[in-house]
Parts: sequence; C-alpha cells; structure tokens
Amino acid sequence: MLFVFLQIGLYLGVLLLLVKPLGLYMARIYGGEHTFMTPVMEPIERLVYRASGIKQSDEMDWKIYAVAVLLFNMAGLLLLFIIQRIQGFLPLNPQALPAVAPDLAFNTAISFATNTNWQSYNGETTMSYLTQMMGMTVQNFLSAATGMAVLIALIRGFTRHTINTIGNFWVDMTRSVLYVLLPLSLVLSIVLVSQGVVQTFDGAQTVSLLQKTQDINGQTISEQAVAVGPAASQIAIKQLGTNGGGFFNVNSAHPLENPTPFSNFLEMLAILLIPAALCYTFGRMVGDTRQGWAILAAMTLIFVAVLIVSVWAEQRGNPVLASLYIDQSPGNLQPGGNMEGKELRLGIADSALWATATTAASNGSVNAMLDSFTPLGGLTAMWLMQLGEVVYGGVGSGLYGMLAFVIIAVFVAGLMIGRTPEYLGKKIEAFEMKMASIMVLVPVLVVLLGTAIAVIIPEGKQAVFYNPGPHGFSEILYAFSSAGNNNGSAFAGLATNTLFYNIMLGFVMLIGRYWVIIPALAIAGSLARKKIIPVSSGTLPTHTMLFITWLITVIIIVGALSFFPALSLGPLVEHLMAK
Repeated sequence: MLFVFLQIGLYLGVLLLLVKPLGLYMARIYGGEHTFMTPVMEPIERLVYRASGIKQSDEMDWKIYAVAVLLFNMAGLLLLFIIQRIQGFLPLNPQALPAVAPDLAFNTAISFATNTNWQSYNGETTMSYLTQMMGMTVQNFLSAATGMAVLIALIRGFTRHTINTIGNFWVDMTRSVLYVLLPLSLVLSIVLVSQGVVQTFDGAQTVSLLQKTQDINGQTISEQAVAVGPAASQIAIKQLGTNGGGFFNVNSAHPLENPTPFSNFLEMLAILLIPAALCYTFGRMVGDTRQGWAILAAMTLIFVAVLIVSVWAEQRGNPVLASLYIDQSPGNLQPGGNMEGKELRLGIADSALWATATTAASNGSVNAMLDSFTPLGGLTAMWLMQLGEVVYGGVGSGLYGMLAFVIIAVFVAGLMIGRTPEYLGKKIEAFEMKMASIMVLVPVLVVLLGTAIAVIIPEGKQAVFYNPGPHGFSEILYAFSSAGNNNGSAFAGLATNTLFYNIMLGFVMLIGRYWVIIPALAIAGSLARKKIIPVSSGTLPTHTMLFITWLITVIIIVGALSFFPALSLGPLVEHLMAK
C-alpha cells in the first residue's frame, strides 16, 4: 500500500506544482498581455481574424455571445455529421470503411461537438483516418476551446462593472486554441510518440502470432491484423481538452495508445492539468488568487476522498470471487485485488486513479473497464459525474459549473445570516440564483428522466444483455449520467449502438451542454452590469477553510439528495447483494 500512496502523492504533487505557472500563463493570455508565445502565435492570430472578418475590439453582450457559441457549435456538429456520412468517398481510408449509419453519425457528431466524446462504436473499425483527424480531433480542440471561452466570459462578469459586454467569443476561442491547447498538444503528442504511441497513415499491419490458434470453424490462425493510424495527435488533445474519445476501441488500455508507465502518467496528468490551472487563472483575473486556491482546495479534497474509496474498493477484491475461495491477496505472482477488466501492467492504483480523474474531469477516457469495477468502485466514478462534473471538471466547463455551486453556497449562507449575499464584490440576487439553479438541476433532470424512460420501454431494456438486475440498472444510469454531464465514459456492458440510445443519448448530451452554458453566460451578463460593492465587516469571506467546507457540503448535499434513490437501486444494492 505504501507504493500506492507514493504513486498518488507523486501524481497530485506534480499536478499542483503546475497549477500556478500554467494558470498565470493563461491569465496573461486572456488578459491580452505579452507572453513567450506571443511572437509565434500573434501573427497567426491576426491572420485568423483577417480571414474571418473579426475585429478584436468588437465586444458582445451575453446574448450575442451565447448565439455565437450555439451557431459555431451547431456548424461543427453538422460538418462532423456530413464527414461521417461520406467518409467512404473521402481519402485517408486505407481500410475502405463505409459511411457511418445515420443514427450513429448523429450521436457521434453531438458527442464530439459537446465535449462529451461518448462512443457507441469501435474507432479502428468504424472511422477512417480522415474522419478521426478532420472530424474528431478538430472538434476536440474546438469543443474544449468553447468551454474555456465561456469560463473567461463568466470571469469578466465578476471583474467588470456597469457595462453590458463580456468579451468576444471568437477572440476567446481563438486564443484558447492557439496559445493553450495547440502548443500543449504538440508537446504531449511528440512525447507520446517517443513512448511508442502510433502516428502513421499506413493501413493495418499484419503480424505473425507467437502461438498459433484456431477460429470457431477450426481453421488455423497464424497472423493478426493490428490496427494503427494517426493516434498520438488525437490522444494528446483528447486528454488535454478533457475530451476522452479513444482512437482505438479500448481507449487508453490499448498498448498503442498508452504503451508505458510514463505515457500513462502523462496522460493522467493531462486530464486534470488545464482544469486545475484554470482555478489559479480565475483567482488572478478577479484580482484575488485566494479565491482560486479556495476553489481548487474544495475540488482536491473531494477528489482525494473519492479516490481513497475507489482504491480501497478495488484493492479489497471482488467478494463474489472471495466466496469461491479464490485468492485475491497481493503476492509475487499477482497484484491482488479486483483485477477483472484491468491491465496487469497498470494494476489497481493506476486504474483507480485514472477512473477517478477521468470522471472528476469531463474526460471519459479509460485505461481499465469500469463495468468490471466492484459496485463501490463503479459508484465512485458514477457519483463524481453526478455532482455535475465540477471536481476539476472539463476545461472551462468544470470551473463555471463549480462557480454555480459557489453562487448557491453564498446565497444560502447570506440567507442564514440575514445579509444580502455577495461574491467578489457583486450582489447575488434572484436572477443569478435562478440561473445557477438551472445550471445545477438541468443535468440532474435529464439524467434521471432519461434513465427512467430507458428502464420502462423495451428498447431501453433490451440493451442489457448480460447483467440484468441491479448491475444492468447501473449500466443504464451510468450511460445517462455520462451523457448528461458530458463525460463520455461508460459501463460498456450496455449495448448502446441502437436507434433508441443513439437518439436519446444524443439529445441528453445537447441539453446537458448548452442548458448549462446559456445560464452561465446570462449570469456573466447580469454581473457585468452591476456595481462593485466595497468589502465591509459584514462581507462573507469566501477564501477561508470554513467557506471551503461549506461549499463542499453544498455540493455533496445536492448530489446526495438528487441521486441517492437511483444509486440505491443500482450500485448500493449490488454491493449489499455481493456480500
């Protein structure tokens, strides 16, 4: 166990050490300040503006900003849908893969445009190289940049006063791509290639098997076709942009996506790097870094607590196997614990750490099969998503989701002490509270409503082939929790490549994304119009340990009250039945 804690400690230590330098860099980028990347990227940035007819000085109110977000994202969604439908006629398709079915193309286009990256398909047998690059990878950049742009607009709402504008979406998005996502992705992809991650336009490679085998017809098999492709470039942004869509079917459990312990560490680090650093960016831009550290502390405390439960649940083993007298204790010949669905080369700690990071962030990539986790291990991953993806969360989206909880926490605290709630010098009034409530409750509504429909109608229940009962319910609940909170991971025992699930989950992803973005921008516009209120002796400090504890309490209460009944029907009862 000492080695487990050393692994976790090293990961968190490196992550937190990088928060301030990256966060400061991003604050300077969005503030229009000069950085070491400015000489390289500024000419490209100006060229983009000239080609697009954009004036940097033109600012938008929150409604125009929201329209720009929606139109741009819908255009990207439509383009990705078309690419999938005509990929059979396009180049860079060495496997001659046909067009993607309409319902699957619909689901996938929404998935990548909304930063969800839910996949009801096998990447290497469904999508051509061109579709992966021009479709998925491009949307990985743009959907992540959209979340970052919305966050920056919300931050401006806190910093500005008596003004109607909150920035320019096109400028914010362009800077997110050029100055942050692109350089980091380039560096990470090069390092991943050095570790053995594939990056090629060649078709599948035929290799000889070390040991011959037979197929179901009794024919001897001596060779295997190994899928390759331009994977490293997509994997870098899939992690840094909290996207999560795998180039190969088994995602980062695949040795050509994640070949070494070092690549595994870097990919896990990339998942939380930008979301964590944006907390410092927030504090820097609002003029009080203590506010950013307080939010980061709340996120980290929840993350560590859930991670400990996940590691414990998986390390203690599977009680069903224990009842069959199967030894699951660590030894010289086995790592011990519940190793079902996990890579032997990664083990319990890295599998549980990745599962916690990927569901704390709105990432969804996996290096182990979550459907094979113990009931409590699976519950921790599911519950992190159900909190609203605010424990680090997606790039941008995690922090603006967390700020909705901050507004609620401040409002409730103000009512308890009989004062008008304030946060960062702005009064929190009925409008902000309504919008924050929408941000928190809409994902809850679509998750629970979608799950209820799926367990009632035959088309929903038919997808549960092998795990009827509580685990089958957990698979359905997990799918809608993942879609509604734009995560993308899955309990893969659920057969979701059906007309019902492709359409249903597609609409859930749309609602879960944009019915949070629009209220966030509305809050930004409302706050920007307000006057700054000077700090007084009655102002509630929002950077103290007391407020951090109160914020965590509010987050947990909302999550517990919203999903405890559903969790009781799934992973909790499954855990009790397995004892």
